[in-house]
Amino acid sequence: MIYPDLRVKIGPIELKNPVLTASGTFGYGKEFSPLIDLDLLGGIVVKGLSLKPRDGNPPPRIVETPCGMLNAIGLANVGLESFLKEKLPWLQGLNTAVIVNIYGHTLDEYGAVAAGLRGVKGLSAIEVNISCPNVEQGGMAFGTDPDIAAKVTERVIKEVDKPVIVKLSPNVTDIRKVAVAVEDAGADALSLTNTLTGMAIDIEKRVPKLANISGGLSGPAIRPVALFMVHQVVKSVKIPVIGVGGITDYRDALEFLIAGARAIQIGTANFVNPMASLDIIEGLRMFCQDKGIDRIEDVIGTLKV
Repeated sequence: MIYPDLRVKIGPIELKNPVLTASGTFGYGKEFSPLIDLDLLGGIVVKGLSLKPRDGNPPPRIVETPCGMLNAIGLANVGLESFLKEKLPWLQGLNTAVIVNIYGHTLDEYGAVAAGLRGVKGLSAIEVNISCPNVEQGGMAFGTDPDIAAKVTERVIKEVDKPVIVKLSPNVTDIRKVAVAVEDAGADALSLTNTLTGMAIDIEKRVPKLANISGGLSGPAIRPVALFMVHQVVKSVKIPVIGVGGITDYRDALEFLIAGARAIQIGTANFVNPMASLDIIEGLRMFCQDKGIDRIEDVIGTLKV
């Protein structure tokens, strides 16, 4: 039996298959290692990394919703120094792409985290989360203003020696404007979307279910929105796009690939089924075999409109 070729390229990065795990849903990878063979993945995007350790928001900070969940974790993480000392050595032993998601609340913070990853071996790329509040601009998220999003991108690119993927926020009027600005600033690829802002209320206590009041909505509920945004952005930029948002099985993944995404990320599905990513890889393989498709590349961007 001839197996289909699932390899894809994201700019200068070659992945053994188009399935990545999304930042914030897969820890630092090691947490899932007793459950699945991580080397079978196309890659791992580790938990968002900041310059200093963060405890995140107070609980409750996760709420289940119909077809998804709200989270207000607050980007809790171990910080750059501990990541390099405690998490990275284990990740360097994996035979798959390792992508580090970074964030900051000022341009200088983004630059400092990026600079701290320069020259580090075992990392395939940097993913930049621009959905964070810009404390120097009154709390407006970096990713909601094309000019500021471009400045973050330029700052990170200036500091790193690895491909830069920028993760876009869906909480904008026109995501295409941000995508084009980030592309013009030199990004190697885009991932979209991040979570949609939402909230939930306890009707008995009449209080928000999240201590932070609002949180990020993820899961199948946002998939049609994310898919449409991917479709829009793919038509607007020349750099590769990674689709993210509510993907739970291979059929969902195929929708994003057909729309033009060159890879996809699995997020909330990891909480429901730790094997979700591997199930999707196998589903893509079987789909290609059943349809007589030799390469997954032959599926990407084949949407007929």
